Amino acid sequence: MNMVSTPGLATAFPTPIAITTLRTSKATLHPRPSCFKSLITTSLRALQSHASPFSQVSELPDISWDNVGFNNPMTTDYMFTMKCSEDGYFSDGGLQRFGKIELNPAACVLNYGQGVIEELKAYKKLDNSIVLFRPEENGLRMRMGAERMCMPAPTVEQFMEAVKLTVLANRRWVPPPNKGFLHIKPVLMGNGPVLSVKPAPEFTFLIFATSMGNNFKEGLQPINLVVENKIHRAVPGGAGSVNAIGNYAPDKIISTPALEGTVLPGVTRKSIIEIAQSQGYQVEERPVLIEEMLEADEVFCTGNAVCLSPIGSITYMGKRVSYQETGLGGVSEQLYQALSNIQMGLAEDNRGWTVTLK
Repeated sequence: MNMVSTPGLATAFPTPIAITTLRTSKATLHPRPSCFKSLITTSLRALQSHASPFSQVSELPDISWDNVGFNNPMTTDYMFTMKCSEDGYFSDGGLQRFGKIELNPAACVLNYGQGVIEELKAYKKLDNSIVLFRPEENGLRMRMGAERMCMPAPTVEQFMEAVKLTVLANRRWVPPPNKGFLHIKPVLMGNGPVLSVKPAPEFTFLIFATSMGNNFKEGLQPINLVVENKIHRAVPGGAGSVNAIGNYAPDKIISTPALEGTVLPGVTRKSIIEIAQSQGYQVEERPVLIEEMLEADEVFCTGNAVCLSPIGSITYMGKRVSYQETGLGGVSEQLYQALSNIQMGLAEDNRGWTVTLK
């Protein structure tokens, strides 16, 4: 897959490797006020068996899993790419060697931030199978984010198959049980050149992956927060509810801010709410005042990378309020263990949230 060559920037995508591809037919783009919405019909080739070029790099990488993380991402073997142009045609998507990409300096993603990202994890079980956690939710969220950002998007089915292909091609980079996870990064970007305020003429869907060690080597550790009064990451009517590239967050009652355009509809957030409800907690989705947080017994946040992270303290208007001596309360630990055990395949999944790859 060769992108338009432009002097002065990086190298082009490496030559694609013919392993397993995901083929698409024409997508109909329906104009909305300055936006695109895509309806894509697909014809997916069945996943090929292990008798594929994957076996060429089947040996385990010689690395220390404890030393890999977000600050030093590993280079894995393959990435997935698929292109769509303004006329609504998606090219055949497929795997190719991990490598640099080429972008026109006038690419919309560089000048106007037209792009959407997602994050998923893949864990290895003791039987060497690999577990994905609710990948269809990430596919749905990417489509919602793409519509908000005036972009066409792959279908959930395309998204799922592309994720599976990428994970299987990089399975040797999935850390052993209890040593970490494979961090999967789907990216949808407007890579076509445009300098007027309009959607890009060309779009690329890309998935790469990198190994990650355990986030909590010493167990769950609390974090400290400072409440900012003047600078706001998201405002009502903005793109706070979208994973946009330009955005980069004992009474048995759990309160969480409602999804009203400023909070990302996180897959982890949704899962924690459902687990809490199943354990008898009343979950309130509503505006939460800072005063309520300062008086709470426990405060925690959720996210794909950390799963659940307890808050040790909050500083507001120069006043610091701490939670418990360790910052790790009973509810936080209970919910963290319940979700992480499902994600890693250590507990029975009665909700149909996980996808197992052999």
